[in-house]
Amino acid sequence: MSIPSLKRLVLGVAAAIGLTATLGAHAADPLKVGFVYIGPIGDHGWTYQHEQGRQALIKQFGDKVQTSFVENVAEGADAERVIRNMAKGGYDLVFTTSFGYMNPTAKVAKQFPKATFEHATGYKQDKNLGTYLSTSYEGRYVGGFLAAKMTKSKKIGYIASFPIPEVIRDINAIQLALDKYNPGTEIKVVWVNSWFDPGKEADAANALIDQGVDVVFQHTDSPAPIQTAERRGVYAIGYASDMAHFGPKAVLTSIVNNWGPHYIRSTQAVIDGTWKSQDYWGGLAEGTIELPISPLVPADVKTEAEQIIAGIKDGSFHPFAGPILDQKGEVRIAAGSVASNAELAGMNYYVKGITAQMPQ
Repeated sequence: MSIPSLKRLVLGVAAAIGLTATLGAHAADPLKVGFVYIGPIGDHGWTYQHEQGRQALIKQFGDKVQTSFVENVAEGADAERVIRNMAKGGYDLVFTTSFGYMNPTAKVAKQFPKATFEHATGYKQDKNLGTYLSTSYEGRYVGGFLAAKMTKSKKIGYIASFPIPEVIRDINAIQLALDKYNPGTEIKVVWVNSWFDPGKEADAANALIDQGVDVVFQHTDSPAPIQTAERRGVYAIGYASDMAHFGPKAVLTSIVNNWGPHYIRSTQAVIDGTWKSQDYWGGLAEGTIELPISPLVPADVKTEAEQIIAGIKDGSFHPFAGPILDQKGEVRIAAGSVASNAELAGMNYYVKGITAQMPQ
């Protein structure tokens, strides 16, 4: 072999080795997964549980994924900026975890069609944008049953964040349970217009208890309502995470969100190239909702609660089975029908029995 031919062979082998190394390195590049959070990861509620889901993702995939998060992101322009920066930064999959992130997520998803986005609690989808949520109304109904059985004043309190469908349907689910298991029990609602504001949440809890409420629900993210209930000697229902340790003498149950399985499934689908846009609703049957029932609940009441849970899981019972009337007495869900996901996603009315007025 001539020297020029040998040189070409050596260069060819070197180039092939280099190409193989480059391809191998590319194949080993981790999937970049980003999370956008409405509150601090230490809120012990909504954002805390999403962060636990991210940690489950890391545990499952190890160095196959590279994750990061941005916390305390305000809904609106700030959210759009953060989401766009992640897309520009080469993130393959971005989870945005608050209702007010819906429009910013949809806008950025259109601008970055090669990235995949999932938005929690919203209803807008696209080819590269899916939605996901927990059917928290299932847990609220069971919580409503427990409240109906445990209340002495027949006054239940609800600390609400914003009047979006998720919050409204959860309030309605409680009222439906109260009507069935302790007719005449009323639910009082205080709107704090915030997802995470411990001071406002505590003030709202105190205001409700001052009105005779003896079971407090919350649709906010801090443990302040639980701590207030514990201090003032009334019961409470936790939300998003298991809040029993913040009020061991108060908490009857918590509606716990377990996001890890969904984050793992979606990430695996992106890795496999099988991800498709969907509107995922996960509840008790899927393990997305968990309800740890406290020893404070009498054994017979706990047994009945577990029967309701079993019925929801196997599909033999649905909290929004008709007939369901609104405050004006108009039929919203007909007898023999069950509310569809579309009807639940757009719920903008209070059911019959709620005397509170919807905020404008």
